[in-house]
Amino acid sequence: MKKKIFFLFLIIIFFGCYEEERNLNNVIRYNESSELGTLDPVFAKDQARVWVTNQIFDGLVEFDSKLNILPSIAKRWKINNNGTEYIFHLNDNIYFHTSIVFSNESRLVTAYDFDYSFRRLISSEVASPGAWVMNNVKSFVAINDTTFQINLYNPFAPFLGMLTMQYFSVVPKEAVEYYKNDFGRNPIGTGPYCFKIWEEGEKLVLRKNKNYFKKDLPKTEAISITFIPDKQAAFLEFLKGNLDFISGIDASYKDEILTFDGHLKKKYNDIINMSISPYLNTEYLGFLTDPKIVKDPEKNRLINRAINLSFDREEMLMYLRNGIGIPAFQGFIPKGMPSYSETMNGFSYNKEEALSLLEKAGFPNGEGLPIIYLETNTSYLDLCEYIQNQCSLIGVNIKVNVNPPSILRQKIATSKAEFFRASWIADYADAENYLSLFYSRNFSPNGPNYTHFYNEEYDSLYLYSFSLVEDSLRFNLYNKMDSIIIYYAPIVPLYYDECVRFSQKNVLGLEVNPMNFLDLRYVYKEISLH
Repeated sequence: MKKKIFFLFLIIIFFGCYEEERNLNNVIRYNESSELGTLDPVFAKDQARVWVTNQIFDGLVEFDSKLNILPSIAKRWKINNNGTEYIFHLNDNIYFHTSIVFSNESRLVTAYDFDYSFRRLISSEVASPGAWVMNNVKSFVAINDTTFQINLYNPFAPFLGMLTMQYFSVVPKEAVEYYKNDFGRNPIGTGPYCFKIWEEGEKLVLRKNKNYFKKDLPKTEAISITFIPDKQAAFLEFLKGNLDFISGIDASYKDEILTFDGHLKKKYNDIINMSISPYLNTEYLGFLTDPKIVKDPEKNRLINRAINLSFDREEMLMYLRNGIGIPAFQGFIPKGMPSYSETMNGFSYNKEEALSLLEKAGFPNGEGLPIIYLETNTSYLDLCEYIQNQCSLIGVNIKVNVNPPSILRQKIATSKAEFFRASWIADYADAENYLSLFYSRNFSPNGPNYTHFYNEEYDSLYLYSFSLVEDSLRFNLYNKMDSIIIYYAPIVPLYYDECVRFSQKNVLGLEVNPMNFLDLRYVYKEISLH
């Protein structure tokens, strides 16, 4: 009798351990160092929110890891000859997540849901930071349940790719009206994962959408996101096996995991996978150049150019990022874009020229130049201190202010930062996306022109580029606009990033891509019993 009880006890222990291991292998775990605030896709303006909302919501189209545009809720589409009319034919078998707003059931998605979602995106009451993406949209209408039409003011070749942005996600009117301002904390979409639990600052859990319209996806039962603000602490959790992957590098652990020339150290080869890819992301410093605020724009232009010439970008990447990244010598358009030009004459280290520009501005060797305040967060403190140190060698006194990420974003968006560290990650694979940051109608807080740069010639070229369907002609125009940015220097391009991900050996299907978007539908973990 005692032997039977002991044997039963062993069985319980074994299957209990197996169940725990099996469940662990059905959950993808990653960390997000910054607070999300909301999961409403119309506020998905940064990578953290885009990554999460991409798991919950769908749009008309999507792109794959090679940036090809693919059907999503729309199964096919037609564009008229002059490129101003888009007609999308929707699948008739896609449902919103099961929810109390549908009496604990779900509801079929129709073209009228897209009509509602688009109107909400441009609503002044909602005040979405993504409303600018609709600037070229003349009209949109649901023709019937499965047909949605969009008309543009002007032909715009990147528009189809633009529709992959989370801003264009479809949301149900019933849920928005039910939750009102709390919809962003109770999101309901059509995506591969459904919202389950959100403990502020602790954990966010998404569960598999068992009615997802793409067959046999997603491959795991859940996503678990922690919110460890310290990236070194998150890295240590990854090494312990408590996170399945981490993305990017940080000064706190780069020397631990990478060699000086950017390779994975030998001691980690057997326990960690490293993937690297070009990344359509330009890291930069921005100057507030609002003509209503800046009293002497020509002096500011000379000072801005002097700062651009005051430091060695190659040296900066080698010592601060172990060689990960590409020095931004060519302007704002990053390497990897079809319109990127190797011959663009941007900024490189030239101390003598920097000093000459300061003298022309009336500040020889920086004498009499007021302190310049550079706003950043802890993640980029080392980079900003490097710039600070290099600028001091030409007499430019920079004081670095460190802000929490949310405060920094607010300062930048509301023009409270005269000089700030920022980055622009491509929303779609066309340089227009980058050049939109300097179009005057896109002034923040309602658009991405955070520097408030204004130039009539630039605006004219930007609008004219919409009508150029032929790539070569449009790319030449893009290069001319980038040259204007270089001349007036409202920014300091630092480097074009590279996408780096570290994952556990048992994590399969996790791809890197130039957009650094996160698609967890195909990711799964090898099940192993110890």
